[in-house]
Amino acid sequence: MALRPIFVASLGNPKPYLNTLHSAGHTLIASLAFELSNPPFERSRLFGKALVSAGPAFTLWQSPSLMNVSGPPLAAAWRTFLRSLTSDEERRAARLVVLHDELESPLGKTKTKTGGSANGHNGLKSCVNSLGVKGFVRIGVGIGRPDSREKDDVSRFVLRKMKAAEANAISNAAGSIVTLLNEMREGGEGG
Repeated sequence: MALRPIFVASLGNPKPYLNTLHSAGHTLIASLAFELSNPPFERSRLFGKALVSAGPAFTLWQSPSLMNVSGPPLAAAWRTFLRSLTSDEERRAARLVVLHDELESPLGKTKTKTGGSANGHNGLKSCVNSLGVKGFVRIGVGIGRPDSREKDDVSRFVLRKMKAAEANAISNAAGSIVTLLNEMREGGEGG
């Protein structure tokens, strides 16, 4: 079998919330680009004015929208990626991987699954609704959780700027994700 095309998308928020815990997916995709030796991210009109790093093995895409409405631009970018593939076989084999923050996991720990519930994650809900399917690979990177479960406290927690140690813990998760992506590219399902 030929190597499978992989489109990796990160969910997060644009400025002024770019370097917050809620944007851990963006922090992680930047580290992935480095680990994969992908070219620098460039703004792409073709991919909805998002930042894109199209490497020889993986196309990395950073959502340009607010987290909770990231589904429509992701669905459009995914369709663009599929159209760019040269054969029906490649299009059928292609996989979408979505990187996101995971409130219920310890800082820097990753959790991978395919399909299933969005577990209250509004960015994932938006993606499922816009894509019309649940069967894409999701990789959540842990950001921890505040002691309080109150909505306002959780909101303040996820929208605060990351500390350097938190950014490092999230970035360090890239190594294990590279292994997973390479397995997926060679035919594994990834979740």
